[in-house]
Amino acid sequence: MTRVAAIDCGTNSIRLLVADLDPATGEFEELDRRMTIVRLGQGVDRTGRFAPEALERTFAACREYAAVIAEHGAERVRFVATSASRDVDNREDFVRGVVDILGVEPEVITGDQEAEFSFTGATKELTGRTDLARPFLVVDIGGGSTEFVVGEEHVRAARSVDVGCVRMTERHLVVDGEVSDPPAPERVAAIRADVEAALDLAEQTVPLRSARTLVGLAGSVTTVAAVALGLDAYDSAAIHHARIPLERVREITARLLSSTHEERAAIPVIHPGRVDVIAAGALVLQCVMERTGAREVVVSEHDILDGIAWSAALKE
Repeated sequence: MTRVAAIDCGTNSIRLLVADLDPATGEFEELDRRMTIVRLGQGVDRTGRFAPEALERTFAACREYAAVIAEHGAERVRFVATSASRDVDNREDFVRGVVDILGVEPEVITGDQEAEFSFTGATKELTGRTDLARPFLVVDIGGGSTEFVVGEEHVRAARSVDVGCVRMTERHLVVDGEVSDPPAPERVAAIRADVEAALDLAEQTVPLRSARTLVGLAGSVTTVAAVALGLDAYDSAAIHHARIPLERVREITARLLSSTHEERAAIPVIHPGRVDVIAAGALVLQCVMERTGAREVVVSEHDILDGIAWSAALKE
C-alpha cells in the first residue's frame, strides 16, 4: 500500500484526500477526505486574474491541508489545479503560494487530463457492476467548466467545455453585484443557451448519446442528489451511487430557480458556499440529461480527487 495525498483545486472549492492505495489489487482505504469552499475563481471570468482575497482563502485551506498531510505521513503528494487556474494573468502568485505552503507545485492540467482523472475516480468501483450498462458517460460539473468522458474500462473520448455553476452564475445571474433572486426567465434562458451551445461543442468530440449509463460528479450533482433524497444532513454514504430520475432533477431545478437566497440557504444539505451557485449547477445537469436522453443519473462521491490519488500512487 502507498499512502498518498491528493489535492484538487477547482474554481469553487479545494479538496483533500489522504488514502492508502494498492494499484496492483485496486485496494483503497480512505484516511481523510475534506472540502473547503474558497471561490478561487471569484471574478476570473470578468478580470482574468485571481482576486487577492480569493488567493488568501485558498492559501488558508492549503495551510490546514499541509498539517493533515504531515499528521498522516503521506509518501506522495499531488496537487492538481483545474479550470480557473489555466489562463489567469497572475498564476505565478498562486503557484508560489502553494509551493511555499505544501512543498509541491500545482499542476495546471488540461481539460482532457481532468476528464481522464474524473473517469478513473468515478468508474473504478463500477466496472464489476452488472446492473449498469456500458459505455459510461461521466459528467463532472465544476465551477468553471464541465467535463464529459465516454468509456468502458478506459476512456474512449473526452471534452471539457467552459460552462460551470460559478461561471454561469456570474455571467447571467449577477445584477449590480448581487445574485438575482429569483432570476428572471430571460436570465435562465441565457444559461440554457450557453449550456446547449457547450453541449453542441462537446458532441463534436464525445458521442454523448451513445452512453448507456450517466454518472454525475462534483458538488452540483451531489447536492441535487441530497435534496432529491430528502436528507436532513449531508450523508456521503447515502448519496454515493444513488440513482436520481430525470423528473426529480427537473423538479429540484425548478424549485431552486424560483427560490430566494434565504429559501435555498434554509435547505440543510446545501453547503453555504453553494447557495448562490446551485441553481445554475442544477440547470446544467438537467440540460445534460435531456440532451443525452438519460432517464436517471448515477451519482458518485468518487471523482477527480480519487483519480488524482490513483495517479499519485502509480507515479514513479
